[in-house]
Amino acid sequence: MGLINILLKCAGVFVNHERLRFFYSIIFEMKTILKFLYIFITMLFFRFTLSAQQADTTASGNTHFKLGIFYNSNLHYYGRTDSLRSSGVFPLAELWFNKNLYISGAPIFVNNNVDNFQYAGSVVTLGYQAKSKNENFLTNLYITKPLYKDNSKLVQSALKAQGGAGFSWLNKAININAGGDIKISDKVDYGISAGLDHLFRIDLPEEFIIAIDPSFTMSAGTQQFTKTYYKKSNFLLFPGIDQQVTNDVSKLNILAYEFSMPVVIAKNKLQIILNPAYVIPQNLITVENRPDLSERGQDMFYITAGLKITF
Repeated sequence: MGLINILLKCAGVFVNHERLRFFYSIIFEMKTILKFLYIFITMLFFRFTLSAQQADTTASGNTHFKLGIFYNSNLHYYGRTDSLRSSGVFPLAELWFNKNLYISGAPIFVNNNVDNFQYAGSVVTLGYQAKSKNENFLTNLYITKPLYKDNSKLVQSALKAQGGAGFSWLNKAININAGGDIKISDKVDYGISAGLDHLFRIDLPEEFIIAIDPSFTMSAGTQQFTKTYYKKSNFLLFPGIDQQVTNDVSKLNILAYEFSMPVVIAKNKLQIILNPAYVIPQNLITVENRPDLSERGQDMFYITAGLKITF
């Protein structure tokens, strides 16, 4: 689920058109699901075609390939959204060079009342994951390069690059997680996170496995402000003059709390993933009488669901 999280808007019109808007939203979601299925079937076809050409891959070590497709019911950035309520579909391809090193790519398709399954951009990630010999510690390092369209309306579309590290202490009682990242846009921002989770594993007949991982995460990061104040300047015995001074200010704040419960159903090389989550944004930036410069955000429930296959 860590890779998916790396990869993650409501505007009313008229009250008397509520039922019509609801009807249109159902149509949009049905079209999205149909295209979701079409992409997955195409990826499965590609998977079997490619596997037929790789009969000797077992001799190459641990190199393997993963394909998946995921649906997110409410795209956001730490609970922050744009003026539309957008869902998203993103096919995912991962190439693992060994059990630790991988590269992935995911195009993002956005669906809302304005854009019907429109391509918004892609995200490419180079990552490294490793467990300690006693399997009590997990390390995750990654560098992400977003490739958003110039006219993308996603809140996070200003992000040009991101790098980070995550660490987990694994034990039978509760797992403790911590991480940090650097986000590069027009300015540089820093983020930290801390969380807890506990993994439940259920082994079923016919080699089915169910994993349930209730989790809590607190995310914090720097926020950029413009601070304006007046300063009185004095020159010798002449009376002072008030001068307006504007400075850029960066402050570390809590950005969001999030509760989630990832569920993974696995059989052999196939995984079905469902992750319901509830995010509570904190410290939204507001500019008086300037909603265009203020952050939009509210407590929200959303679901990420998808399929992944390894070969």
